[in-house]
Amino acid sequence: MILHSLGCRLNEAELEEWARGFQARGIALAAPDEPAALAVVNTCAVTEEAVRKSRKLLRRLQREHPGARLVVSGCLATLEAESLAREAGVDLLVANAEKDRLVEIVSAELDLALMPESATEPAGDALFARGRQRAFVKVQDGCRYQCTFCITTRARGAERSRPVPEVVAAIRRLNAAGIREVVLSGVHLGGYGSDLGEAVDLGALIGAILAETDIERLRLGSLEPWDLPANFWALFENPRLMPHLHLPVQSGSERVLRRMARRCRADAFLALADEGRARVAGLNITTDIIAGFPGETDDDWRDTLALAEQVGFGQIHLFAYSPRAGTRAATLPDQLPPEIKRARIAELQALAERSRRALLRAQIGQRVEVLCERAPEGSSATPGAGYTPNYLPVAIQPAPGRPMAPNDLLWLGLQDVDEASGRLIGVLASD
Repeated sequence: MILHSLGCRLNEAELEEWARGFQARGIALAAPDEPAALAVVNTCAVTEEAVRKSRKLLRRLQREHPGARLVVSGCLATLEAESLAREAGVDLLVANAEKDRLVEIVSAELDLALMPESATEPAGDALFARGRQRAFVKVQDGCRYQCTFCITTRARGAERSRPVPEVVAAIRRLNAAGIREVVLSGVHLGGYGSDLGEAVDLGALIGAILAETDIERLRLGSLEPWDLPANFWALFENPRLMPHLHLPVQSGSERVLRRMARRCRADAFLALADEGRARVAGLNITTDIIAGFPGETDDDWRDTLALAEQVGFGQIHLFAYSPRAGTRAATLPDQLPPEIKRARIAELQALAERSRRALLRAQIGQRVEVLCERAPEGSSATPGAGYTPNYLPVAIQPAPGRPMAPNDLLWLGLQDVDEASGRLIGVLASD
């Protein structure tokens, strides 16, 4: 069996859940160089480019694994089910509404032959056995809001939250399997608990995880800058909740934000960033920004650049706006030409790089705990790799006589910035 995911972290979290479910039924992951009998793809359709990449992957898997049963799920399988169903080589479609039951559905519909010997492997499934130290855990799906550029509301449906005890149990299993860091993922993570009753929200979920599991590092996936629980910043007083937030702002222009139907205005975002940094030491804020939204003027763009400069994001995921069929934004007037979008992307890229380098340099001299994801090779002086608690990349320097391994938690002193790779340089701190 092979598993592939495109798009968001939520898709990746679902893929990991499927891997565990298939393994429990005795269906093992194929080695990279062996043919697979089953291929499962979690597709993305957030943009036309995502649709193209999803279809390209499906065609490639059919070429490389001609004998495999092909199962397609995710947003493309939901939004374009009829066209996919007509395509040769697709054996089964599982829409988003059914994807939590994907393993059960696939096993029943395709009458898969089981391999009982693989069911006796340790609980850490093959995804993690191949070097994964961080696990994504899906806690929420769907979104109640309708940003004009977003197809996700149609593709994912109404908000649905995974019960707190179920999330806690899943994290306990991962921790027992050797996972030391978990990322909570959802379409609208801040909306967690909206369907579970007034007493349950994201803050209650985080509190339960910190109180009822021994997971050493807890991270939050992409989080819209609204619907944050009342006690949100106080949760970071527990050092196991990592000081990094990905808060998509999309634009710094009030006029553009209204056209996007976003629920957070620029001044509110700036206030949120200021409060977060005042309450959480070392907080790294990253974001998404769309350049060239329909009707975006030069003044609107200058507002976006000013907001990005003021916040000082640790990273900006940049997107040139492209119309997505089925969204309201695709029908808006004043669509911008590609050359304007390219120029704005280039301008923001330069600003984002300056902000990132400034943040990296500000870390020099600190002593931090880093989860080792790739061990350094002492014989060749090749550094290892990991991330600081606030999610900045570190080149871990070899230390003669001090072996290091993936999944080790290492105390490092941050000595400098490797300008070529854009990573901090970390050396083992003295005990």
